[in-house]
Amino acid sequence: MERRLEQFLGNSPLLQKLNLSPSERAELIRIIDEDYFQECLSEVVQEVEEIVSIDPALPVEKILDQAAGIIVKAMGAEAVSIRLLDPTSLRMLSLGSSGLDDYKRPSSIPTRDTIAGKVVRENRSIPVSCICNDPNYKDKKIVEKKGYHSLLAVPLHIPKFSATNSDTFGSMQIYYSEDNRQFSNVEIIYAELLSRRVSFVLANKKILDLQELNLRKKTISDKIFIKLSNREGIKIKDFFILIIPELDKFLQVRSCTLFSVSDDCRYIRVDAPYPIELTYHEIGYTFTVSHHPYFNVAIHGGIEYGDSAFERIDPSYLLIKDPLHSSMITMGMRDFVKENQIHSILLVPLKVENKVRHLLTFYAADQKRFFTDEEIELLIFFGKEIVKASKLEFLSDMLHDLKNPIVAVAGLANRAKKLLEKDEPENIKAKLISYLNVIASETVRVQDLLTMSGEGHEYLVDLCHIAMQRFDLNEAVIRDSRRPGIISSMEPSEEPLPVFCPILGLERIIDNLFNNATKAIPKEGGKLTMRCFRDGAMACLHIENSGEIPEDQIDQVKRGEVKGRGLNIIQRFILAQHGKIEIHTENGHTIFTVGLPLHEPAK
Repeated sequence: MERRLEQFLGNSPLLQKLNLSPSERAELIRIIDEDYFQECLSEVVQEVEEIVSIDPALPVEKILDQAAGIIVKAMGAEAVSIRLLDPTSLRMLSLGSSGLDDYKRPSSIPTRDTIAGKVVRENRSIPVSCICNDPNYKDKKIVEKKGYHSLLAVPLHIPKFSATNSDTFGSMQIYYSEDNRQFSNVEIIYAELLSRRVSFVLANKKILDLQELNLRKKTISDKIFIKLSNREGIKIKDFFILIIPELDKFLQVRSCTLFSVSDDCRYIRVDAPYPIELTYHEIGYTFTVSHHPYFNVAIHGGIEYGDSAFERIDPSYLLIKDPLHSSMITMGMRDFVKENQIHSILLVPLKVENKVRHLLTFYAADQKRFFTDEEIELLIFFGKEIVKASKLEFLSDMLHDLKNPIVAVAGLANRAKKLLEKDEPENIKAKLISYLNVIASETVRVQDLLTMSGEGHEYLVDLCHIAMQRFDLNEAVIRDSRRPGIISSMEPSEEPLPVFCPILGLERIIDNLFNNATKAIPKEGGKLTMRCFRDGAMACLHIENSGEIPEDQIDQVKRGEVKGRGLNIIQRFILAQHGKIEIHTENGHTIFTVGLPLHEPAK
């Protein structure tokens, strides 16, 4: 550096006029090199290191606030504002500042006809000597309110780290109180140097976020693998409990709902809410997408992507930033979020071959303005794991519910075989026909269970008639299981009990009720009774069996916090049909009462 300085001074016309002696010139070079340059470079190094030492694990807003504060002092400025380009809305988002805390600035500005946008478009520094005279600087109030008359805007650039990401661009605006201020080349170069160090910190944060993303994906996968390795029954709520804590770092989830979307994207069905007691959309319900603006935008996309005061519409998600004021939220939803202190709602579509197949909705206690690509990627990964879990739960439920009809069919087939071995077909024709009718109907049920055809279709049926059919089948299962000590009886209703619901679903929950009651009867034997009756606007099925559930376990049973699958299947169906379930014990017996709304014909 000393040699370059000597050459520079030697070529300087001003220095040549001074006619310095060689010793005087050497002393001047030494003073500039050792005193001025040393002090100057030490300050530059210190200020650069201050920026580089900012913790990249902090949120972007805090990183940029800290960087802005350092740059204000380094540049001898009054204030610094940092904006990053939002690639979705193509607007410049205000994410960090110093010296502007008490000044209300727009959270986003367009890239066209603005200083920040021009810096990004042209990728160069732009000095503005007089804010009042520059047509691209729209917010002239800053001159009156803060007394800032000039500024230097320099670009920010963070390169992408993978093929799925894109470069990040931004603008840093350094404000001064001087009017008609002329910016030197040294000032501009120094500002650009500091800007590059800010970009360096943001790049480090990007790397940390990607590492965090991969770590959390691995954690989620490991937790699911361990859960599946335990050979327990798969329940989707267990997966929610396992995985949701992994999201708490950037989203304080109060509740979450998984929806499935019809092939034509016109209807959306609630597959799994968590927790059940804190959900707006009830399990099993199907909604028309066009009637709910937030579903419509999340599935079909918005008219245009962008950021507004109350919503953010992104190709990857829909964020309701202020549910109480968003026009996309229904009145019922507003009451729900107000009552449960929910401050933002995030909807993430899960796509297969660019078509939305499922939708995840998160109800959050915190209020976020936007999500990073890594955060959304983790939520999509979480959603797809939950979808897998729902399919596994569905399969486990089917295997569980296949047992009774298969046992009954096998038992009746053996009985028919024994009858044929003992007597002539003509003498036992009526009995054989009754057996074959049951075998045929249960075989069809097995097919329906395997394909779930008809599960989503509701029909008008008599609860008592269905219950009596399933009672007879359960008796056949009891006989074939060689438990002669069980005495069963039923008391049908004196009047029809019409309910409107899926027949297959109703048969499944009644089978599970009988199956659970039969298992609970002591080995030495006991009673199993059934009766059907009307209770106000409810059609009720009452099943009583010998053997008591301990009092401390009744609440667990009601909440579905048990290992058995049957009670979970019963609970989900009853909730979906707006029914009720009651459990109590008395005199050594356990009593389950299930109520479903009676169907009232249209007047």
